[in-house]
Amino acid sequence: MEHAWLGSPIDARPLFRPEHAALMSTLRELGPADWGRETVPGWTVHDLAAHVLGDCLGRLPGRRTGLAPRPGESLESFIHRVNQEWVEAHRRTRTAALVAALDRAGPEVARLFETRDPFAPALGVSWAGVDPAPGWLDTAREFTEYWAHRQQIRHAVGLPTDPAVRPLSVVLDTFLRALPHTLRTVQAPPGTQLRLSVTGPAGSTWTATRLRDGWSLAEPPTERPAATVLLTAETAWRLCVRLIEPAEALAVATVDGERRLAAAACRIVSVVH
Repeated sequence: MEHAWLGSPIDARPLFRPEHAALMSTLRELGPADWGRETVPGWTVHDLAAHVLGDCLGRLPGRRTGLAPRPGESLESFIHRVNQEWVEAHRRTRTAALVAALDRAGPEVARLFETRDPFAPALGVSWAGVDPAPGWLDTAREFTEYWAHRQQIRHAVGLPTDPAVRPLSVVLDTFLRALPHTLRTVQAPPGTQLRLSVTGPAGSTWTATRLRDGWSLAEPPTERPAATVLLTAETAWRLCVRLIEPAEALAVATVDGERRLAAAACRIVSVVH
């Protein structure tokens, strides 16, 4: 299989509809002052909700067209610029109108992903180092975007991360598919393994194996990996979206074996950064 090194496919397709419902419930419970609370530096709850709307419309045919990088503009710079321009253009949009637009767009996005071919070529996933990506990875990546943004809104208004196990487990599984790309410059003898485990009901274990031409998540684990890294679910997902830095994650991780491999694993990032 062309993308076997990414590990077993993830099916996030059934999760878009309940995720949309959870977002709408969160937004409708906000008070007027909550919309002005900061979610990430420079963006309020209102800004982040507008960004989510832009993400939704960007996936729907014919909704946001004509966007392209400027000459010499990197993918990261292009995405950040377009996102910022969209947010600034919608800062005067009434919250009621924003919620209504999200309520219309969400089910359309859910239908789009529910019916897509998980193995057809899709948008590249830069943080996993694959372009084009298989449809299942692009779909799962998009789900993590909506889920993570909802957590940022929750945190801004004093709510904890949603503890629902199934969506968090899919988010973690998706984020950890960045591990081979994260380790791409790390040299080790073929057969070397790094094991990263996440604790809790939504957690699991991912084993990256050094092959001759890179790292893979598809090889069977051995009993004695060169390094093991143990993180809590909260630390793991926050690290992957850079709500905490690698050094912070490494400081609270339980590490056994080669610390240089553990440190390399903690450089993982699963968003355009």
